Amino acid sequence: MTALSVNLNKVALLRNTRTIGIPSVRRAAVICLEGGADGITVHPRPDGRHVRAPDVAELSELIRAWPACEFNIEGNPFHGLIDFVAQVRPHQCTFVPDESGAFTSDHGWNLPADAERLAPVIRQARDLGVRVSLFMDPVPGAMAAAAALGAQRIELYTEPYAQAFGTPGQAPILARYAAAATAAHAAGLGVNAGHDLNLQNLATFLRAVPGVDEVSIGHALIADALEYGLSATVRLYLAEIRKAGGPA
Repeated sequence: MTALSVNLNKVALLRNTRTIGIPSVRRAAVICLEGGADGITVHPRPDGRHVRAPDVAELSELIRAWPACEFNIEGNPFHGLIDFVAQVRPHQCTFVPDESGAFTSDHGWNLPADAERLAPVIRQARDLGVRVSLFMDPVPGAMAAAAALGAQRIELYTEPYAQAFGTPGQAPILARYAAAATAAHAAGLGVNAGHDLNLQNLATFLRAVPGVDEVSIGHALIADALEYGLSATVRLYLAEIRKAGGPA
């Protein structure tokens, strides 16, 4: 089954509006893992508006008690992310080309244009024993270039799919994602996916796109947790993954 990694940035964002330490990012991680999540994702940004350095260290330590689960750190490798990777050596790092002041991640790497500057940081992370995933738009022709750089997975940026969901544009854009996943597999890459996936569109995506290893979901899942509770929401997302019935 496709793995579910829960992004806890929005829990940290709420905590950071006060100085009393609630809600606890660590406690949220425990609830998610106890609810069946396969991993935890964080995206520490230079401005510290979400998770911060102490969170990364604390979650890395926590995840060791869950040997079947993975810790994924994502972000721009040229904005200090490599320091986190070297410090805690997560199972996976996802390199995302977001700018320092970006509201949220909104595009993938441009390959081969970004290849020269990505090659050293990919090599550095792999030398640390960390799996490298590149955040990518659904461009089939770019997948071989990602593999040639030494990436082991790509994460498909799924906001365009989420925007097209339920419209006449859904089928053609899903075909683009399926073609990109197929090209990634042909190049020897694993396939992750994330950004604006939710309870309504997740199963449809997984049915259409072959062999998705992992989905990383944060904003929608945390929003749903306000209604259903965090543990119950994790189980609802796992049910959607099971409903899709696709192998990872």
